[in-house]
Amino acid sequence: MNITTYTVEKINDTFGILTGDRFEFMLELAKDEEDELFQDGDVSIKALYKIEDGEEQLMKYDLIKSSDGQVLDFELEDEELETVKAFCSDHWQDAQEN
Repeated sequence: MNITTYTVEKINDTFGILTGDRFEFMLELAKDEEDELFQDGDVSIKALYKIEDGEEQLMKYDLIKSSDGQVLDFELEDEELETVKAFCSDHWQDAQEN
């Protein structure tokens, strides 16, 4: 899996309900013609990443068909999941606080 571009935003909890800091990532993936995930076009990943008390966690992710925003019913393989976790860990600091 190759991440080509991304955006990251810190999620502001105006009600103070959530613990820790949460970040939303949109990761654009390079197309792999041999991967069935890409049979209907480009795919991106929407990931929710949490940092609390020095611990980092990928809380949730969705694979999204880029052309229409449809959530795809696929799961990442373990190696791909580790790639997403490592990417989020390396880039959450890029979030711009509003």
